[in-house]
Amino acid sequence: MQFDTKIALVIRTDLEAWQKLNVAAFLTSGIAAAFPECIGEPYEDGSGTPYHPLIGQPILVYGADGPGLSRALDFFFNDTATTEIYTEAMFKTTHDAANREVVKAVARADLPLVGLAVRADRKVVDKILDGLKFHS
Repeated sequence: MQFDTKIALVIRTDLEAWQKLNVAAFLTSGIAAAFPECIGEPYEDGSGTPYHPLIGQPILVYGADGPGLSRALDFFFNDTATTEIYTEAMFKTTHDAANREVVKAVARADLPLVGLAVRADRKVVDKILDGLKFHS
């Protein structure tokens, strides 16, 4: 199935495994919150046990270094695609309000990004992430 939009995460490649998973989880929750229409239907197994719905389209996960993340963020804003971000300082906080405070304390050009996510027109995402490799 071909979707008009694409969901992509870009995660810094030099993080610890637990950090990469944490960043992916938080960024994906941002996509779900910002675009409730991307949520599919609830699941049910063969025994009739119900499960919550998931995002209904593939999520592609790319890897980049810090400068690559910053370039992608700048390109997304130039194309007016809103993104979700995760910064190094957010690993040290314990709640949402503190996360927002540590992001607000730093200008966009100086954000120590460890991840970003976007859901936008697939052509916009493809153009901006051209050259990035899938995370390994």
